[in-house]
Amino acid sequence: MQPNDIQVIGEELAVKWGDGTESFVRLAKLRKACPCAGCKGETDVMGQLHKGPNQPYSLSSFRIRSLEYIGSYAIKPVWEDGHASGLFAFDYLSTVADSPGDE
Repeated sequence: MQPNDIQVIGEELAVKWGDGTESFVRLAKLRKACPCAGCKGETDVMGQLHKGPNQPYSLSSFRIRSLEYIGSYAIKPVWEDGHASGLFAFDYLSTVADSPGDE
């Protein structure tokens, strides 16, 4: 599913999808769902997860400085703490938005 519009509104990411539905995702939830290798780790060919230590969050970890569109399939949030390696494919963004809980 493709979004028609994505905006940061206060402490939420608002997404208007092509089918007319809307999603609102708290920025803290979005950051904690970051799919990058640094945040979620990487699985090797043997299926073992390799991940560094968890990085502590600060208030700036949950504020978006800018959003970059990656082709026609993803967005890359640039967080105020400098983190910018997570690509949120639109299907993953929809999954995060639909998952229970705020964080």
